[in-house]
Amino acid sequence: TTEKYIACCPVVRRKRRRFWVHPIITRREEHGEFYRLIQELKMYHERFRGYFRMSISEFENLLQQLAPSLTKEQTHYRKTIDPEQRLAVCLRFLSTGDSYRTIASSFRLGVSTVASIVRETCDALWHCLRDEHLPVPTEEMWRSTARRFHERWNFPNCLGAMNGKHIFIQAPANSGSLYFNYKGTFSVVLLALVDADYRFLVVDVGSYGSNSDGGIFANSGLGKALRDGTLNVSPPSELPGAPELGKLNHVIVADEAFPLKPYLLRPYPGRCLPTEKRIFNYRLSRARRISENVFGILSQRSRVFQRTLQVQPSVIDKVVKAACGLCNYLRPKGEDQNHATEDDHDCEQPLQGFEHCRGQRASVEAQNVRELYKEYFNSPAGEVAWQYEHVNHALGNR
Repeated sequence: TTEKYIACCPVVRRKRRRFWVHPIITRREEHGEFYRLIQELKMYHERFRGYFRMSISEFENLLQQLAPSLTKEQTHYRKTIDPEQRLAVCLRFLSTGDSYRTIASSFRLGVSTVASIVRETCDALWHCLRDEHLPVPTEEMWRSTARRFHERWNFPNCLGAMNGKHIFIQAPANSGSLYFNYKGTFSVVLLALVDADYRFLVVDVGSYGSNSDGGIFANSGLGKALRDGTLNVSPPSELPGAPELGKLNHVIVADEAFPLKPYLLRPYPGRCLPTEKRIFNYRLSRARRISENVFGILSQRSRVFQRTLQVQPSVIDKVVKAACGLCNYLRPKGEDQNHATEDDHDCEQPLQGFEHCRGQRASVEAQNVRELYKEYFNSPAGEVAWQYEHVNHALGNR
């Protein structure tokens, strides 16, 4: 039987290589993009920024930090690719989302070489940047974040805004419906907690697209730490100007996809809400939308997320984490750019998306926390001058 089986199976012969190194690749230093175009771009700062989505000084500082991790041992077989070219290849992939084959052709590298460069460089970026730009939050960091949310977005005792983003991918082989999401595409989910200055505080990457944001949060390290009280969060404190409300928990603001918890606020569900609840929803939305803004900034700086990624899920995790680290690296702490300000409330559309929310069962403690915040935002101590105008304007449009 074995002999008959062997006789019926066709013999697969490996294709013989025509070249040890293709002639096109051997002329890399003469015609490759790194040796020609990129060297010329260094003389024109604006064009360099448009090409890599960062300035020359930021590129050089990043290269200095990464060089030890990207340096390879020289061999007698072929010349190694230097760290600067490796970083250029990886940043070009992140900033454009071009395929490995396209980048390989322009840089005159092998396709498999580009794939390994992107994987290794993204891993090096994450390990190099995470300790400084995405460290484990401390109690002092939480206090600073809460202070900034109160100063910029009029929401006291806020630890951050949380949301999930679907990273579209080509469905992995034999994955079934694991990555199939409600949008009808395949994806992995980036769950992020961001601060008041458009920086990532905590990221969780790699969950299946079929999972809900609330389920991903419940199973994430952040969710478990909040439940167990091991996140070094500041103790409850009084809201500014309202000692009669007592000491309230520090909270995270999120949308209707997340459950209501004593440490996690979501909007009131339903239509035709009383004015007090609509004002709470508006104030919550004003603070929560920072997470949407951060995802927009991330997609603009790393346009790889505007395309469908055709790489393995393990590589996607490295790409997403590296892009988040770069996003924080390119936005230093305390930076105040023109993405939004405290006075940009006239252009907001805060009440969209809440009309069809469905309530989820929440504890009495969680509901009481939300009620106290609602009371505060409708009191002279916590109100802002324009909130009634926004609520009345939204009611008039119905």
